[in-house]
Amino acid sequence: MSTLSPANRRQFLALLGLSAVAVGCGTAAGGGGSAKGGTKTLRYQGWTGQVTPAELAQDLGYLEDVRLEWVGNTISGPQDIQSAATGQTDFGGAFNGAVVKLAASGAPIKAVISYYGSDKDSYSGYYVLADSPVRSARDLIGKKVGMNTLGAHSEAMLDIYLQRGGLSSADADKVEPLVVPPVNTEQSLRQKQIDVAVLGGVLRDKALAKGGLRPLFTDHRLLGSFSAGTYVLTERFIKQNPDTVRTFVTAVGRALDWSRATPRDEVVARMTEIVRKRKRNEDAGALRYWRSYGVAGPGGRITGKELQLWIDWLAQRGDVDRGRVRLDDLYTNDFNRNGR
Repeated sequence: MSTLSPANRRQFLALLGLSAVAVGCGTAAGGGGSAKGGTKTLRYQGWTGQVTPAELAQDLGYLEDVRLEWVGNTISGPQDIQSAATGQTDFGGAFNGAVVKLAASGAPIKAVISYYGSDKDSYSGYYVLADSPVRSARDLIGKKVGMNTLGAHSEAMLDIYLQRGGLSSADADKVEPLVVPPVNTEQSLRQKQIDVAVLGGVLRDKALAKGGLRPLFTDHRLLGSFSAGTYVLTERFIKQNPDTVRTFVTAVGRALDWSRATPRDEVVARMTEIVRKRKRNEDAGALRYWRSYGVAGPGGRITGKELQLWIDWLAQRGDVDRGRVRLDDLYTNDFNRNGR
């Protein structure tokens, strides 16, 4: 479990921006090459034991003549989109705040489709022990909140909750977010090493099944249904491979819609078979708890407000210069044939 002082916390949140400066100065060539007609292969990183919307789209046959090439797994959205920005992969996905920060630091990236979010079935909850005295934002002053990483979705939701709870910046700095590995978060809460645990998916469901916890708030209660993360590509890759990008984006959107319209048991069965067939020596057991990708809009289409929220949040914190990121330059739905 890692602890950061408020001052170091601010410094940590700046690291993504600093690394992105280097990205912006790099080649950002992508893997598209210069073959006539563009590449038909998209390199990407996966997630252990999970099936991404892109992988589902491929299995459903929606990618047509475009092929995904898995180059390894990631455990971090910011790392995933930095890999895309530097040309190590052709697309990556992350929390929209990380996308904004990377773009504001000069990386030539563009968001093309939403791929995860929060809804009534798929959400992150901020849980306390059932007998905890913490019942409001103000009760969090001096308390520890365990989450998987800093500077991303979980800390953003916490900051918004504190702000809406009326806490000043000085009081909010007294709330201490800590990095806790997801598999240890529940145990850390029950052993009172932390006061609040951020839990989602299978880890949330297992923890709640044991009892003894209650929600302080959830991201869905805080903001309603919303798309929270997008796939990005470099502007150069898009320019060199427009047909491939159009096929890819449309296919991912179709897969998202298919997952919503298809009975959950059928979706889970398909995902489990995808994991079995790809033979990556991983456990597919967590998939039985899958409920939704959480994407709010049809076909994964991006709305400006889903990114503007994080432009405002990061600018208010001083993590980005508002003048260095323009919403219209940050995303496009031009390649998405769904939901028009």
